Amino acid sequence: MGWLSKLFGTKVGLDTAPLIYFVEKHPKYFPLVYPFFEAMGRGELQVVTSTLTLTKVLVQPYKRGDRSLIDQYSQMLLNTRNIETLPVSPEIADEAARLRAAFGFKTPDSIRLATAKIGGATSFFSNDSRIEAIPGLELVLIEGLLGTT
Repeated sequence: MGWLSKLFGTKVGLDTAPLIYFVEKHPKYFPLVYPFFEAMGRGELQVVTSTLTLTKVLVQPYKRGDRSLIDQYSQMLLNTRNIETLPVSPEIADEAARLRAAFGFKTPDSIRLATAKIGGATSFFSNDSRIEAIPGLELVLIEGLLGTT
């Protein structure tokens, strides 16, 4: 797992998909994201994400009335050591607009990437192939990790 050891001692921006794969134990991707979250739990890396991530992960549990899953996501993002969940501040909004103008990202993606940058991340953990690396933020795509374990 050389990809993971490269992240040790750094702060990583977290997209929505890896969190969903971990919490809901996705059959294909859980084995790839599990070591990341375990390393985070041990303090080998730090994570930063946006409150927008919380919004996105709660939609389906609310639709299904799954209170347990709502609580799991809320606990993970708001009360877990080594995860910093930042609100959309004016500084993040400005950076998101700049990223959207420069790269054409959708607003939610721009906000999550801006949160990662402003929050001090050096990489971004995602599975969205529409997102590309931006200066100062290396992209780690889960799909690209298949076959590396």
